[in-house]
Order: sequence, then C-alpha cells, then structure tokens
Amino acid sequence: MNRTASAFLVVAVLTGLLVALGFALQSKGYGFGSLGNERLDGLASASSFMPLAALYALAAMLVTILPIRAAAVVHTSGTTPLYLAAIVLFATIVGVQGARLAFGNMQALQALLDWHFLFAVGIVAAHLSLDTLRRNVLLRTLAFIGFGLATLVCLYWTFRF
Repeated sequence: MNRTASAFLVVAVLTGLLVALGFALQSKGYGFGSLGNERLDGLASASSFMPLAALYALAAMLVTILPIRAAAVVHTSGTTPLYLAAIVLFATIVGVQGARLAFGNMQALQALLDWHFLFAVGIVAAHLSLDTLRRNVLLRTLAFIGFGLATLVCLYWTFRF
C-alpha cells in the first residue's frame, strides 16, 4: 500500500507541475504549451481504464487458477505492471485536473466524478486482495469466476462505448 500511495503521489505531482508549465508557456504565447496539455488530456481519459481492467481481470483470473510457479510468473509479468499502469494513469488524470483547478477551472474536479473510475478502484482492490484469494480452493474458484465475469463486463463496456 505504501508503494502504491508513493507512486500515485509522485506521478500526480509531476504531472501537475508539467501541466502547470504547459499553462504558463501557453499564457506567454508559446504553442507547444497547449500541444503538451492536449496530449496529456488525450492520454488521461477515464474510458481508458476499461480495456486496462479487462486485461488485469484476465491476468488475475490466470493467477487464481494456475499452479504456484506459473501464477508467480503471471503475477510478476502481468498483473503487477497492469496494476502500476492503472495507478500511473489515474495519477496522471488527478494531476491534470489538479493543475486545471489551480489555474482557475472550477469544473476540473467534476471530471473526477466519472463512473469509469470505478474500474481503477476495482483494479486496486483486486490487486491488494489477490494474495488472499489464492489461499484456499473455494476462494480460488470464486475468484476465477468473478474475474472471468469482470473480464466479460469490461470487454462489453469497452466495445459498447
């Protein structure tokens, strides 16, 4: 949890400073300030969590069903990078909206109320409880079914919108 919070805070602060620099350059008349902010806005959208959550649920489903060594490889090479990517993406969104709020846009915090952010919360909750879900056979089976359903739901919402 400490690693999650520190990574989130560092990325959010650095992104906020980068967007603030872009706003400062834009106010001085330089065009690349607005170009950088537009690229961060395009990257930092809430709808990008849905395919990321689908990939994470698929990897977590494999972790719950595979034997211990194969599950360790999938956990190390699959779920952890996807989890950290979700943390970085959410921190980027918070940093961009925080900088917008600091520069006078009062509607910036309203963008953080999007329901797509529930997928990011789901990724964090699943990753923090993934070790507990592998403890016994009943939890493994229920987690496998739950992650399979989560994969299908995430893919449905990805292709729906």
